[in-house]
Amino acid sequence: MIIAACTMLTGIAACTNSQKKSNNETKNNSSGNDSLQRYVNERLGIYETVKLTTNLNDLTVNERKILPLLIQAAKIMDELFWKQAYPQRDSLLSTIKDEKTKAFVEINYGPWDRLNGDKPFIAGIGPKPAAANFYPAGMTKEELEKSDVKDKFGLYSVIQRDTAGKLTAVPYHILYAAELQKASNLLKQAALLAEDAGFKKYLNLRADALVTDVYGPSDYAWLDMKTNTLDIIIGPIENYEDKLFNARAAYESYVLVKDKVWSKRLAKYVSMLPDLQKGLPVEAKYKTEKPGTDSELNAYDVLYYAGDCNAGSKTIAVNLPNDEVIQQKKGTRRSQLKNAMKAKFDKILVPIAKELIDKEQQQYVNFDAFFANVMFHEVAHGLGIKKTVTGKGFVKEALQEQYSWLEEGKADVLGLYMVTGLLKKAELQGDIKAFYTTYMAGILRSVRFGAASAHGKANMQCFNFFKENGAFIRNSDGTYKVDFSKFEGAMNKLSRMIIMLQGNGDKAAVESTQKKMAVISPELQGDLDKLTKRGIPVDIIFEQGVDVLGVK
Repeated sequence: MIIAACTMLTGIAACTNSQKKSNNETKNNSSGNDSLQRYVNERLGIYETVKLTTNLNDLTVNERKILPLLIQAAKIMDELFWKQAYPQRDSLLSTIKDEKTKAFVEINYGPWDRLNGDKPFIAGIGPKPAAANFYPAGMTKEELEKSDVKDKFGLYSVIQRDTAGKLTAVPYHILYAAELQKASNLLKQAALLAEDAGFKKYLNLRADALVTDVYGPSDYAWLDMKTNTLDIIIGPIENYEDKLFNARAAYESYVLVKDKVWSKRLAKYVSMLPDLQKGLPVEAKYKTEKPGTDSELNAYDVLYYAGDCNAGSKTIAVNLPNDEVIQQKKGTRRSQLKNAMKAKFDKILVPIAKELIDKEQQQYVNFDAFFANVMFHEVAHGLGIKKTVTGKGFVKEALQEQYSWLEEGKADVLGLYMVTGLLKKAELQGDIKAFYTTYMAGILRSVRFGAASAHGKANMQCFNFFKENGAFIRNSDGTYKVDFSKFEGAMNKLSRMIIMLQGNGDKAAVESTQKKMAVISPELQGDLDKLTKRGIPVDIIFEQGVDVLGVK
C-alpha cells in the first residue's frame, strides 16, 4: 500500500519538485491509487445509513431544550477522540480530493479500515500504530515499564517526552483543558434546566469530572438516578483504542432517551445475578465474588453517537461503569440501545440468517431472542471474576492488551449461559432453539468486524470453539445448522475455559489462545464473502443531530 517514493513523518506522501519520478514510477503510483480508490468504493458499501430518531412527544419543554446542549457536549468528545486516534485529521483531509475517500476517513476516524484489520487505505500510510496518540512515537513497551513515570498505566493521562526526552505523564484535564471546559459548561447549562433531581446531580458531577479526571462521584450519581428520561454517557471510558497496554481511556458519548416501558420489563433480572454466579461451571475459587445487585437494566433510544463508540462497529448495548471497585460495591447499569439494535437486526442479521443459516432453522431467528442475547451479554460482564486467584491483582491489570477481547468473549458465552439458566427456571419466556439459532447468526454477524475489534476476536474464538465441539455443522450448501443437543455443553466448556484464563491472570496463555482461536479460516472467510457479494451490510452509520431530531 505504501506507494509513494518518499513519505513525511506523519505518514502522508509528499515529495519535492527535485525528487522527480520516472515514468514507470508514475504509472505504478497511478495504478496503486486506482486500486486504493476501488477499495474505498467497495468498502463504503458495507455500511447502511440509519437515521437516529425517537418519539420526542413525551419530553417536557425543558428536556427539549436540554437535548441540543447534550449533543454539543458530545460533539466535543468526538473532537477529542480524533486527537487521540489520529490528530493529523485536518492535514490528511486537505490532501484528499475524492469525497468518498474523505467520507471513509471520517467513518474510520483515520486512514485505517477498522472493520478490516486496520488496513491502510491511503497512499503512503503505514500500519496503524498500537500506541495511537496515547504514547510518543517510537516508545517501546519496555521503555515505559522500566521508567519512573508515576502514572505509567493511568486511565486519564497521555505519555509524552519532555524537552530532555524523558517520559512523563500529562493528565487529560490539562492536555485538553480548553475543550473539556467547554463540555463541562454545556453540562452545567443542561443541569440548570434539568427537572429530575438525580439527573441534575449527575450532570453537575459529570461536568466537574471532565475538568478534574475524578469520575468516581459522577459514576455513583449516574447509578443512583432512576427516574430520569434523558441521559448522557460522556467522557473517557473504554480502553479499546490503546492497543499497546489497553490502559488509557478514549473519549466518547451517547445521548439517550429512556424507553420506560421496555426498561420496566427488564428490571427483575439483576436480582438473579448472585444465584447465577453460584452456578457457573467452574471450581469454587473462581466464583467467590458477589456481583452487585444495585444494577439496572434499561432500554433506550440513542440519539447521538460520538467518539470511540462511533468508530468501527457501532455499540448496541453498554455496561458501565468499568471501575471494578464501583462494580463490586454498587453494580453497573446495562443500557440496551434499542433503536440501533433493531436497525442492525432488520438490516444485517435477518439477511445473514437467510443466506447462512440452515433453511429449516431460519424460523427460529427473531428480534426478542436477539435483544435478550445482547442484553444478557451486558449483564454477564458482572459475572465471573474481577480479581485473579493467583495474586496478580485485577484481571484487567494482569492481562493488559489481552484483556478486552477475552472479556467480550466471556460476556458472549456467559450471556448465553444466563439465557439457558433463566429459561430452565421459567424466568424467561421463549424457545431455547430461538436463542441458540439467533446466537449463531449473531456470531456470523460479529466476526465480520475483523481482527482489529475486541468483539470480532471474541466471536472468532466462540465460532471456532463451538465448531470444534460439534455445536453446529456446516451443510454442503454452505449454511450452518445448530446441533441443539451439543450447544449447551460447548457453552459450559467455553465458559469454564475463559473464566479460568481470567482468574489465573496468565497473559501468555491468553495470547496463545488468541493466536490459535481468534482467527477466521479460509472456509469461513469464503462464506462471509458471500454476504458482501449479496450486498449485505457489515455495520451501520448514522444521520444524527439536532436537525434530524427537529430540535434547536
